[in-house]
Amino acid sequence: MVAIAAGVFETVLAIVGLLGERPVPFGELVTGAGVRLVVFVVAGCLVVRLLGGRNWARWALTLLLGMLGGASLLIDPVRWLLDGNDLGETLAAFAAADWLFAVSRVVHLGAVVAALVSMFRPESNRYLTATTHGEAACGLPRK
Repeated sequence: MVAIAAGVFETVLAIVGLLGERPVPFGELVTGAGVRLVVFVVAGCLVVRLLGGRNWARWALTLLLGMLGGASLLIDPVRWLLDGNDLGETLAAFAAADWLFAVSRVVHLGAVVAALVSMFRPESNRYLTATTHGEAACGLPRK
């Protein structure tokens, strides 16, 4: 849920920054925000299903958001560094909004990594096994 919250925060910062730079066509804004909203809702639903003991949700979160989503968080910064940009010079020129976005991105990526590790700890395996064979967790109905 921390990763989702960080993603929402980054989206808001990006939209505000974009609107401050130039006029943005409404369709472009709605499309970009809409796609992210769908991703956040799906991620939230998967987290709830995982808490309900659904092992398939763990695998869906791992593949879709852990691996693909995690890679999407890293692709642009890695490309930027490979293009020969100077990190120190760039950080020195950061404005407050840049720092907010950077810190949010670090929190976002850290939350993804922590979630991936946590989902496959022995305690998680025991939890998923217990909820698969017993009562539903978190008061969620088993279907």
